[in-house]
Amino acid sequence: MNNEAETLKEDFYEHYQFTVDKGQDLLRIDKFLQNRIANSSRTKIQEAARCGCVLVNGKAVKSNYKVKPLDQISIIWHEPPVEIDLIPENIPVDIVYEDDYLIVVNKQAGMVVHPAYANYTGTLVNALLYHLQHLPSGNTQDYRPGLVHRIDKDTSGLLVVAKTEFAMTYLARQFYEHSIERKYIALAWGIVEKEEGTITASLIRDPKDRRRVITTHEPEKGKSAITHYRVLERFAYATLLECRLETGRTHQIRAHLKSIGHPLFNDEMYGGSEIVSGPSFSKYQQFVANCFRLMPRQALHAATLGFRHPESGQMIRFDSELPADFQAVLEKWKKFGQ
Repeated sequence: MNNEAETLKEDFYEHYQFTVDKGQDLLRIDKFLQNRIANSSRTKIQEAARCGCVLVNGKAVKSNYKVKPLDQISIIWHEPPVEIDLIPENIPVDIVYEDDYLIVVNKQAGMVVHPAYANYTGTLVNALLYHLQHLPSGNTQDYRPGLVHRIDKDTSGLLVVAKTEFAMTYLARQFYEHSIERKYIALAWGIVEKEEGTITASLIRDPKDRRRVITTHEPEKGKSAITHYRVLERFAYATLLECRLETGRTHQIRAHLKSIGHPLFNDEMYGGSEIVSGPSFSKYQQFVANCFRLMPRQALHAATLGFRHPESGQMIRFDSELPADFQAVLEKWKKFGQ
């Protein structure tokens, strides 16, 4: 499989895989797949192809591609195949916007987005299932929240969830084309010298710890990633940044800031849960420890989310204030040294 396919498969999940028979006549791939996937339609397959989710021999193809003998076909999607029964749970969730097409959620830190190994309950999906089943109107018995994107468990802030297949495809295409507006507020260790800048560094899985990603000097081996940043406020030994994502890779901001020597404050996975900048005085060490207790997670908040609405095509935009733990730590930094 080529590098493009490997890149896609780290962000997506493979749902189907086929090898075309030796005697197969030339046939449009949407017709070919419709005959082989139960309960599918050509419209669904064509929508998946438009999102780059139909691969032949490792490359995304259009729905009019003619399959050839021995072609290797994969269907990939943003969500994993259904492996467990999703259980609706009455969990409070901060919904900032909702209509017939989508829900915009302000996720609290500590909440996992989707059920997975070791986190089968208590997730945002479980909470949304309960919410949808208790709406005053509409049949939501077969509803499955369409996760177009995710944010890390210990990152707070905004994400959009699709309520229909059409909305899922429409929004997914915007993420695929990098046309979504996403801004994060990040507290980084140390003094970031430039008032604004761009980090352009491809990312790969860390061979020593597959949970993490690291930058690579061999772009062809990784996933291209671009983060724009600007300084919002400077403190004695830390800098508050606004980070705008041009691409949306796993742990992108966390890995990019680590790569320039400014890991996120209290980001244990990327080296920010130790004192990275500042004196060795015990008073300072106690100050940092107190900050860590106030915000026992990485200092990252998804503050702005903008996208074209599936129905109107108009750009809509949402902003989220910093949560209380983040604000409390900033107040301590502002007063430090006074």
